[in-house]
Amino acid sequence: MTPVLEGLRIIEGSAFVAAPLGGMTLAQLGAEVIRFDAIGGGLDYQRWPVTKEGVSLFWAGLNKGKKSIQIDLRSDEGREIVTRLITEPGPDNGIFLSNFPETGWLADSNLRSLREDLIYINIIGNPDESTAVDYTVNPSSGFAMATGPTGSSMPTNHVLPAWDTATGLTAAVGLLAAERHRTRTGIGQLSKISLTDVAFAMVANLGYMAQAQLTNRDRVPVGNDLYGAFGRDFATKDERRVMVVAISRRQWKSLAEATNIIDHLPAIENALGVDLSKEGDRWDARDAIASFITPFIQSHTLEEIGAIFDAKGVCWGPYQTFVQLVNEDRRCSEENPMFATIDQPGVGRVLAPRSPLSFSEIDRGDPAPAPLLGQHTDEILMEVLGMTSPEVGKLHDNGIVAAAIK
Repeated sequence: MTPVLEGLRIIEGSAFVAAPLGGMTLAQLGAEVIRFDAIGGGLDYQRWPVTKEGVSLFWAGLNKGKKSIQIDLRSDEGREIVTRLITEPGPDNGIFLSNFPETGWLADSNLRSLREDLIYINIIGNPDESTAVDYTVNPSSGFAMATGPTGSSMPTNHVLPAWDTATGLTAAVGLLAAERHRTRTGIGQLSKISLTDVAFAMVANLGYMAQAQLTNRDRVPVGNDLYGAFGRDFATKDERRVMVVAISRRQWKSLAEATNIIDHLPAIENALGVDLSKEGDRWDARDAIASFITPFIQSHTLEEIGAIFDAKGVCWGPYQTFVQLVNEDRRCSEENPMFATIDQPGVGRVLAPRSPLSFSEIDRGDPAPAPLLGQHTDEILMEVLGMTSPEVGKLHDNGIVAAAIK
C-alpha cells in the first residue's frame, strides 16, 4: 500500500459499495482502516459474485488492506467497544465512516458527547435520509431513459453502480477535507453525503440539467454513439467490436487517416452542409461518416485494427467480456504497475490492484488482501483499546467478540 496516509486511523461501519469503497480507497493510501461487522458478517459478507465454495469475491474486493473485527452489535457491551474505537483519543483517531443510520447508539450527538472533535462521514440514500440505492437513484437521474438502443422507449440501467462509486470516492475526499479542517482548527464535524445528491450534482455538472431547463427537450437513446461528437461501435472481420472516438481535431484527423476516408470528407460536407472540423457537425454527420468507416473496419481483424489504430494514434478500445479482459488485455495484468498477484485468504491467488494513484516520490507498495472476517479482533482489542488477554478471553467466552472464520 502507498504510505501517504500512514498514521491515520479510520473506523468503518459499512455495507454494500459506497462506504466500503471509501474506506478501501483510504486504506490503499496507507490509512489504518478498521472495519467492524456483526458476528458472522454483515449484509454484504456473502454478496455475489462468489467462488464455487460461496466465498464473496465482492466482499474481498472492496475490503483490501483493512483490518476486521467481529462484534455482537446487539449487545450493550459490543456497542460500547465500537463506541470506544470510534471516539478513541489521539490526533489521528476519532474518524468514523459509515452508511449505517445515524441514529441510536451511532447518533452523532451520542458519539460527539464522548469526543467533541469527532469526524463523522455518513453516507445516506436521499437528502431526507429515506432509503435509496444505486439501482433506484440511477432511474431517477435521467440517465436510464437516455441509455439503450436508438429508438428504444425502454429505460436501461447501467450495470456499473456509478453513483455508489462516485459517492464512495466523494466520501474519501470529504473525510480528508474534514481531517485537514480539524488539524487546522481543532473542530470536528458530521458530514452527510447522499447518493442522490451525488448523482443529481453530476447531471447538473455535465450540462444535462441546464439543457432540460432551457430547451424542455429530453435526451433520447442513441445506442453506443457518443452524444455531441463522433463516436460509434463497429464490427471487425473476426466478429469482435471496437469503439472509436473522435472528440478533438487531432483525434478526428487520426481516425480519418487510419480508415482512409479523407478523400470522402468533402463530399459529406457539401452534401450535408457541415464542417467536419467541428465537433458538433461530426455528430450531425455521424451516419454518413460511419458509412465509410464501416467497410474498412469490417475488412480487418481486431488485431489488425489495433495495430493500425495504435500506429496512427486513434482513440479506440475493444469491446470485451470480463474473461477477455483478464485474458487478453495487457493493461489488466502485471505489465500494468497498478496490478500484482496476491494470495487472498479463502479465495486463492488473484490479480489485485494497488491504488490507481501514483506518486513521484512515494512507492505504491504491494496491494494488500482483504482480511478474513474477524482476523484482527484480538489485535484491535489489545493494541488499540489496551485490553488484557484475560479481558479479551472473557469477551470471547461471553460471545461478545469473535476471531477469524477460517
